[in-house]
Amino acid sequence: MTEQHQAIPQPSAAATQSAPARPRYFALLPAAGVGARMAANGPKQYLTVGGQPMLRHAVDAFRASPLVAHTYVVVSPDDGVIDSVLPPGLDGVTVLRAGGATRMDSVLNGLRALGGVLASDDLVMVHDAARPGLTPALIARLIAGVGDDPAGGLLALPVVDTMKRSAPGAEGASVSAATVPRNGLWSAQTPQMFSYALLLRALGSAPDANAITDDASAVEILGYAPRLIEGHPRNLKVTLPADIRIAEMYLAHKED
Repeated sequence: MTEQHQAIPQPSAAATQSAPARPRYFALLPAAGVGARMAANGPKQYLTVGGQPMLRHAVDAFRASPLVAHTYVVVSPDDGVIDSVLPPGLDGVTVLRAGGATRMDSVLNGLRALGGVLASDDLVMVHDAARPGLTPALIARLIAGVGDDPAGGLLALPVVDTMKRSAPGAEGASVSAATVPRNGLWSAQTPQMFSYALLLRALGSAPDANAITDDASAVEILGYAPRLIEGHPRNLKVTLPADIRIAEMYLAHKED
């Protein structure tokens, strides 16, 4: 496992000298995916949205937040694009060439690479590289909403549409088999924030990396109940080509 820079920089002196009662906040963005559903020629995190790569939008949101001590981006070891998106030496961000086969692997590899940098009670905000609509205001909302809850928390949106459970129909079509009550249902977003020690333990003990589609699910397996902090539609995950235009609409307005 190697990384882009010679050594992982320690947090700034100001962050290190914070009083014990005030935890430090770090961002970790897994960006080793290939973006198969986007039908693109390369990883979707590098697709241009609103004039720059999606990944850069997400990273800049954390760099602009006075609450975030440092941002780490996990890419595949052979990534040949990252240097043009996040030039070496860019203030407030470090690239870790430690990406794995799955999202969970990338996050876990990144956490392990930071074992000598982060303290057990430092708080890590894991964010999807393909969510370019994040803002410092949403980051602050997450931090304030979670507070000192040891279970951590995540941005999410209450489900407002009627939910259907599908079943196989004739000629391969899907049919509506049941209506699922939407009361209590939320659509998970990121960042998802947990203490370094808890997140490392949750992901390290997860039984199936392919079944862990977000970090909160791994934490829930340990018996914790992370807080749901209401996010914003602008923080959508760009998954399909049509999502790019929606993201650009929100990016035209800097804050939520």
